[in-house]
Amino acid sequence: MNHRAEFDSLLPPITFDRRSFIASMVAGGFALATHPVVAQTTITTDSEGLDTGIVEIESDGFKLPAYFARPKTGENFPVVLVIQEIFGVHAYIQDVCRRLAKQGYLAVAPALHARQGDASQIANVQQILSEIVSKVSDTQVLRDLDHTLAWAGKNKGNTQRAAITGFCWGGRITWLYAAHNPNLKAGVAWYGNFMGNPSANQPKRVVDVLPELKVPVLGLYGEADSGIPMKDVEAAREVLKTAGNTKSEIVTYKEAPHAFHADYRPSYRKEPADDGWKRLLAWLKANGV
Repeated sequence: MNHRAEFDSLLPPITFDRRSFIASMVAGGFALATHPVVAQTTITTDSEGLDTGIVEIESDGFKLPAYFARPKTGENFPVVLVIQEIFGVHAYIQDVCRRLAKQGYLAVAPALHARQGDASQIANVQQILSEIVSKVSDTQVLRDLDHTLAWAGKNKGNTQRAAITGFCWGGRITWLYAAHNPNLKAGVAWYGNFMGNPSANQPKRVVDVLPELKVPVLGLYGEADSGIPMKDVEAAREVLKTAGNTKSEIVTYKEAPHAFHADYRPSYRKEPADDGWKRLLAWLKANGV
């Protein structure tokens, strides 16, 4: 008997409260599970010279909330899809969008877990994983990103010059979407899991899609990441090499832990975070984004 499925059937269904969900995004706070926030290292990028805000993107009958940032003047901006961690589109992800907008991009971060629940209201990481993240299907995510990119094309973005970047859970999605959408110019995946256990909602591991990858993706990983061992990173490198993929690259940082770019968390490491960001910008430029 599947006791987990039996238990899940007894849980009350999670409903999407659009008003409260969007209010949490507007507030720009951090998920309860990320506390305490390391305030002395948290980077804050202002909105001067930018258009920013929360929008709702039509995606298969669902109004998908998303945060966007772009230069206030001009149009036809190159597009970067910004993919969240498990904690949602909170202040850190919104700030990443503004950092990219300051560089001339239209950056948009869709709330890819919105149908399943609001992680900002949950204080326990395992509860977020079991009650929200595990119920998000890769198929849904890829469709939502297709619709997000289409929205960008109608809102001053140039989808012929589009890229994707994501962190942790979003790092995995970055690899998957780059394999799904060969029209992207580039991807930058921050410490996304290569392996994992396939499930009905997440049927493919990243390592399974690497052989079909046509988009140049830069992977940024920490050698001290307790959740992504170096043997997995080396295995991914070998798959890329065997597939003849010379356009993608994986960079590792000695002694950097998981989430080393997340400046609001104790895992933040300034040197690899800064170097990774410089590499991201150079990667986008080098690949025509």
